[in-house]
Amino acid sequence: MLQPLWEGGPLFALFQPIVDLRRGSIFGHEALIRGPVGTPLHTPLALLELATREARLTEFELHCVDVILAEWRVLGAPGRLFLNLGSDALNAAMGGDRPCRFERALAKHGVDVRSVTVEITEQRHAGDVAALRLAVKTLQSFGGTVALDDFGEGHSNLRLWAELKPDIVKIDKFFTHGIAVSLEHLEMVRAIVTFAHTLGTTLVAEGVEDTDDLRVLRDLGIGLGQGYLLGRPAAQPTRTVTAPITEAIRDSRIAVMPQASQAVRPGVLRSLALIHAPALQPSTLNDDVSLIFQARPELHALAVIDQGRPVALINRQSFMNDYARLYFREVHGRRPCVAYANQTPRIVGIDDDVEDLVGILMSEDQRYLSDGFIVTEHGRYVGLGTGEQLVRTVTEARVETARHANPLTFLPGNIPISIHIERLIAGRAGFVACYADLNHFKSFNDHYGYWRGDEMIRLLARLAVRHGHAHRDFVGHIGGDDFLILFQSRDWQQRCAHLIQDFAVEALTLYDDAARSAGGIDGADRHGVRRFFPCATLSIGALCVAPGMLMHAEDVASEAAVAKHEAKLAASGLAVRHVAVSAHARSDS
Repeated sequence: MLQPLWEGGPLFALFQPIVDLRRGSIFGHEALIRGPVGTPLHTPLALLELATREARLTEFELHCVDVILAEWRVLGAPGRLFLNLGSDALNAAMGGDRPCRFERALAKHGVDVRSVTVEITEQRHAGDVAALRLAVKTLQSFGGTVALDDFGEGHSNLRLWAELKPDIVKIDKFFTHGIAVSLEHLEMVRAIVTFAHTLGTTLVAEGVEDTDDLRVLRDLGIGLGQGYLLGRPAAQPTRTVTAPITEAIRDSRIAVMPQASQAVRPGVLRSLALIHAPALQPSTLNDDVSLIFQARPELHALAVIDQGRPVALINRQSFMNDYARLYFREVHGRRPCVAYANQTPRIVGIDDDVEDLVGILMSEDQRYLSDGFIVTEHGRYVGLGTGEQLVRTVTEARVETARHANPLTFLPGNIPISIHIERLIAGRAGFVACYADLNHFKSFNDHYGYWRGDEMIRLLARLAVRHGHAHRDFVGHIGGDDFLILFQSRDWQQRCAHLIQDFAVEALTLYDDAARSAGGIDGADRHGVRRFFPCATLSIGALCVAPGMLMHAEDVASEAAVAKHEAKLAASGLAVRHVAVSAHARSDS
């Protein structure tokens, strides 16, 4: 029974910090309710399940708010207080005469509403979205803020975000966990960040448990973070961020994203052959819809628009199956068609990237494949696309994207290399651009053939990746036996020396016994003259780039190429150059 929890007061709160990923400071705390320690009702899930069974969920949630506010007032913790409420509880707290129940609770405990954020926790579909929208606006009107919790999980979805317009959205840990090594998670979070920028929403990355994930999330522009790495729930709120976390946040080095993400998005929907199908009005009769489908057998669907903007989609097969049923046309033929439409169609802008539609292919709701999607320009209907078109276009886009990776080593090619250099320059991160090139590779390739030549290039690729830090150093393949490594590791010089040494040893395994004994092979040089060529070695020209010294990727590439030529003459195989004058100074001279 829940009643003893009210009477005996064994409920208490824990507070988990939410950290500002730009400043490295405490932004606020999320309050998490707990029941009696050592009992089955200690966890919030057990408490909420019991409250639901007893049909007292709203009452219980509001009582938890009272418990939390009482503790918060005494603690005097820094930053904002985040409170969890379901939609029904928020409606009840904000409804009625002013001051409403929520205002009275805040006044009772002396907590300023301007320091409070209410997290809407929806594990089930919000029943009355209009009422919830009103409750949100009411809270915002007198200074409170609203957060949408666990976005991407349960019923915390894009439509609810668009309708409620919360101040803050918390990205579910499913998307953020392991983002430093997951291209799929990275791209999904990128899309969330873009939507947040459009609506002016602040994002919180939940489930931050790894320093590499933290750096990627920071570099994606997510302002706030929460997770065990940043602080666990505790009875005493966190006052300051620990030194290692502050150091990671303020580290000027740019995170290296999962490699495939470096490719430029090539395709937009303007390249699709859209289906310019007639549009329906919400009041269009079912009989008229049937006539259109009969006259246009090529149409897979019809869009329903209201004042030029799409609101629903009618699938041909589904509609015509219903229309063919006994007595359907007699009973429903003169009724509006919108009742038989999918009122949550997939709508995309004509300038959206094709890759943004991958979610349709991955969705459990297969209607999106059979219905296709509605295409708009500036929000207004322009045509339809089919599931078949989508599959073909996404496939073509993926093939085009693959062109940005070297087909021999699958390392990023020239375009993603340039993109990462520009990121480093824009982020004012100091870095070292190392141009790696093989010595005597042509003679080896001519002597043993291109199959073994490819093996040597792949060997260099494996060693370069092995000697770089996965999340700090970027390894790119320019082409042939030319590679560019963009180091942010502070021990880059040692890494280069080891790379040169390891290549010299492992490359020998690609020669035959006679060549190894002789220390090289006989062959023709570029002029056709026969001479002796030593076994292949590696030269690295290193260009040290301080923040603000160079402005464009082309500058970095050309200066690094000069360093490479100097490395060819160095006994160690490594030559180091420093940019002598800033790009600004050179442009003024």
